[in-house]
Amino acid sequence: MATVTRENIGLLNDKLTVSLSKEDYFSSFEQSLKKYAKTANIPGFRKGMVPAGLVKKMYGQSVFTDEVLRNVEKSLTDYLQKEQIDIFAQPLPLDVDARALDMNNPKDYAFAFEIGLKPSFEIDAKNINVTRYAVAVTDEMVNEEVDRLQTRHGKMTEPEEVTGDDNLLNVKFTESDKEGNAVEGGITKDNSLLVKYFAEKFRKNLIGKKNNDVVTFQLKKAFEEKELDFILSDLGLNKEEKKVADKYFTITITKVGLVNKAELNEELFVAVYPNKEIKTAEDFKAAVKAEIEAYYSAQSKNQVHDQIYHYLLDNVKMDFPESFLKRWLQTGGEKPKTQEEAEQEFPSFADQLRWTLISSKLIADNNIEVLPEDIKNFAKQQLFQYMGGQMLDENQSWVEDYANRMMQDKKFVEDSYHRISTEKMFAALETSVKAKEERISAEDFASKLHHHHH
Repeated sequence: MATVTRENIGLLNDKLTVSLSKEDYFSSFEQSLKKYAKTANIPGFRKGMVPAGLVKKMYGQSVFTDEVLRNVEKSLTDYLQKEQIDIFAQPLPLDVDARALDMNNPKDYAFAFEIGLKPSFEIDAKNINVTRYAVAVTDEMVNEEVDRLQTRHGKMTEPEEVTGDDNLLNVKFTESDKEGNAVEGGITKDNSLLVKYFAEKFRKNLIGKKNNDVVTFQLKKAFEEKELDFILSDLGLNKEEKKVADKYFTITITKVGLVNKAELNEELFVAVYPNKEIKTAEDFKAAVKAEIEAYYSAQSKNQVHDQIYHYLLDNVKMDFPESFLKRWLQTGGEKPKTQEEAEQEFPSFADQLRWTLISSKLIADNNIEVLPEDIKNFAKQQLFQYMGGQMLDENQSWVEDYANRMMQDKKFVEDSYHRISTEKMFAALETSVKAKEERISAEDFASKLHHHHH
């Protein structure tokens, strides 16, 4: 019977040696060879009638090698399961050379493997302090959203000339000199812009313009910083490049448009909220305000999760078997990496690993489960989002059929399981952390948002 010995070779880094005697593998090798002889298809011989010596000569070495390595793998797997060793990835072989295996000279073999052990650590959620921001939704914010909805549901007209900030211009950008002469080989690009996207001091140059009129300008004088970044990107220019905003462009107006805003009446109310009974402008504004508040409430919740995430990542300390993991980075992926590449990737890889271990422990400690019904409901919610946020009857047969189809998609189920378990984990943590409430403006809240991955 094969034996496995274990010795420590570094921090959370052990060496396992699998020792095989000839008796551990030789009889199974001979049996495998006999089975192979019965199924071998060799020209000139009837199936199952190939001489054993020929089969051994042609295929014996590969069968021998496979049988020895199969025994090693089984012994290693059985040992890890019996000892319940929690390891990273898979054991990495140390100096294993299959060419040393010789069926004509069967003997005792020893195969060494390196394993990386997962660290033990503790998490105390009661020590986490967070701020739960309550965004003040102002009348101005409500009125801006109402105005946007009126514009969105309005009707486009084509007046003869530009009259104000709300005109929509279809234009063609052409890179030029200061006098408006096109630069040979320069940039040309079609775009659509509201007049109010231009810098306030520049807008007077557009008033009264009609189709086919041209205007020449320097980018930095025609646009403020925010809009300038968008325009530079759209034109394929690098905003980091020195003096890129000094470039001149000529725009040719190809169409002047103006949206006649929808009136604040029941036609608009039904178009925006088809499932609500809204009769008055006051009720409509109240519904808009509630929607804005719900949006910021969800964003505030996400921001609390972000604070928890960063606290855990920064404060839960754990050790790693670095040499093992770096070697695994070099050899464990689809494409081998150099030692330098593994060294460079390791810090971000370690952060991902740290979060995986933290979240897995929290999910286990909080007994979090994701049921098939959770994944099915998640599929339905995604469908409603694809449909523009409409609240459909989830019991309709076609909605149920869609959810059932998604339940057969392995990748969707795996991704959904991860997202749902993570959300449930954060919801559980929210009840444990110390949170203080703070009212804040939408502008200040926007500055606190971080893009995070977990």
